[in-house]
Amino acid sequence: MTDTPAPQLPPPPRRPATPGELFRAFNRLALQGFGGVLPVAQRELVERLQWLSPAQFLELLSLAQVLPGPNVVNLALMIGNRFLGWRGAAAAVAGMLIAPLCLVLLLAALVAQAQDLPWLAGALRGMGVVSAGLVVSTALKLAGGLQRNAMGLPLCAVLVGSCALAVGWLRLPLALVVLGLGSLAVAWSAWSLQKCEDQGRGPSP
Repeated sequence: MTDTPAPQLPPPPRRPATPGELFRAFNRLALQGFGGVLPVAQRELVERLQWLSPAQFLELLSLAQVLPGPNVVNLALMIGNRFLGWRGAAAAVAGMLIAPLCLVLLLAALVAQAQDLPWLAGALRGMGVVSAGLVVSTALKLAGGLQRNAMGLPLCAVLVGSCALAVGWLRLPLALVVLGLGSLAVAWSAWSLQKCEDQGRGPSP
């Protein structure tokens, strides 16, 4: 019994035509992102706009997670650049940042004036719970894309569990977890892809 080569990712069904379309999409995405933009990004970019397949979104998100800076800004930058080069990258990042920045500055001024009110403290705690739920629901949605991963679903599940254990229970620094488990995952994935490529090529005549 031989392993089959890793399947190629299908091209996305649609793509943005102009930087303005990218700006509007990411602006709308950012304004919906109460408690975190990531859950909205998956729904908008994969399910509604269909600019990315679930596997492509998962790959870009993985890269955005390990790069310096906010994850969603990294994601916007990479998606804009993928479709329309530097103009698309600038439009996507501008759409992600301009309107939310103005709203956050306004809300920060209001919260500073009312931070001692009990109802406000309760509202903030409630939003924290909702934010955690959104992140968990997005993780469950993205888990299906791991079935196509070259490492295989069981090993991916082990790495996810190890990461959660290291950060949530052992309280290890995130940079250390990324360097340790991330390096292990990259090395194993490279080995798996090379193995699949060699098997797909077959023996030399």
